[in-house]
Amino acid sequence: MTKKELYSTVLARFEEAMPVAETELHYGTPFQLLVAVILSAQCTDKRVNMVTPALFAAYPDAYAMAQASEDEIFEYVKSVSYPRSKSQHLAAAARMLVSDFGGAVPSDIGQMQRLPGVGRKTANVVAAVVFGRSAMPVDTHVFRVSNRIGLTVNSKTPLQTERTLVKYIPEALVPKAHHWLILHGRYVCQARKPKCDACFLSDICRHCKKGGSDAV
Repeated sequence: MTKKELYSTVLARFEEAMPVAETELHYGTPFQLLVAVILSAQCTDKRVNMVTPALFAAYPDAYAMAQASEDEIFEYVKSVSYPRSKSQHLAAAARMLVSDFGGAVPSDIGQMQRLPGVGRKTANVVAAVVFGRSAMPVDTHVFRVSNRIGLTVNSKTPLQTERTLVKYIPEALVPKAHHWLILHGRYVCQARKPKCDACFLSDICRHCKKGGSDAV
């Protein structure tokens, strides 16, 4: 099977298995999604979703959060991973949104990365989810699953994985494919004990063909 055929088959099976695939983070506005994604770094979506209702009630937009101190924000997010640094990032990002962007989250990925606490992955998530951009955020799930299936080979960095995936996935499908890979990694192709017996890709997966080895 050629790489083009592999991608075509994998995408078709994902479409059949998961016709609806979207972020599991709860949000109401682009600003709230940005906040949730910043909080989700090295933290589960489930935990973030427990924290954000009260946080968004107190600070529903950038203008409200820009008025808050880091310590005030910390009290709402202290149960997530790295709460002190994330509190600092949220306060600073809100202030920059107000001062530089009129309180609105910019749709441009490069401009978004100017915000404190916003790297390429976070910017790509927001761009794909709320602005419909053909962006492929690569987290640990996307990186692992792409390698295991064989969509990427010898990819050493998230950026390499991103570039390979957007090269072979049709532009209109890139945002949805991002969710497919994340959800597959979260619930089926798990890091320690992938559920290969329950996987609809096991017959074409490189990981399975190698006897469950992640070796390239």
